[in-house]
Amino acid sequence: MTKSDVKYIQSLAHKKQREEEGLFVVEGVKMVDELLLNFPDRIVRIFAIETWINDRTEIVKKYNSINCIDLQFLERVSFLQTPNEVLALVSMPTIELIPSFSNGLTLVLDQIQDPGNLGTIIRTADWFGVKQIICSVDTSDAFSPKVVQASMGSLMRLSIFYLELDSVLKNLGEVPIYTAELNGESLFDLEFRQPFVLVIGNESRGVSEKISKLATKKITIPKLGNAESLNASVAAGIILSHASR
Repeated sequence: MTKSDVKYIQSLAHKKQREEEGLFVVEGVKMVDELLLNFPDRIVRIFAIETWINDRTEIVKKYNSINCIDLQFLERVSFLQTPNEVLALVSMPTIELIPSFSNGLTLVLDQIQDPGNLGTIIRTADWFGVKQIICSVDTSDAFSPKVVQASMGSLMRLSIFYLELDSVLKNLGEVPIYTAELNGESLFDLEFRQPFVLVIGNESRGVSEKISKLATKKITIPKLGNAESLNASVAAGIILSHASR
């Protein structure tokens, strides 16, 4: 690994550079192993310590883009507090320009700011079989290191769009739009029928006013205790669990 490699990997911490290069960083044994198993064609280059390489001799034979590095170099380029053996440069997915609303559940994220929340929502959506997520243009970047880490590989299995939400949601025809809000109808009184759209709002402000006005129905998770609100990723998980029944 050269100094230019270090500088290049570090530059991928920035959204503009990721988009220009069409690459993002995946770190850690579990996540890179999943890439090798399920998305090998997406891997552009791997940087790994010797023990990781020695444990995967058969896999390593198939790649000429695996670079053996020492732990010191890994620590220099890692975005993790505790670097974990291996780092991969991965090509971003090619996504259709226009999402389809003809079947299934489309999850819409309105100004989700926290990378950990976004990554957890992506992972949760994958668990419940969601195939596409539409993010407002001011939602956190799905390919930033913190989001990638929190998504635990689910990022590769979903189509993620960044669009002007009001423009998209105004033109859905008969597809219902459910917005998660504190003053909505109880989630447990509803029967969801696909296709439909579920909107999760900002961590502190909730669904924006202009998107709330487009709702077919506002829904809420009934509160039994005294907490002021639910974490956005927790709320998404509860609603997705009920909606998938």
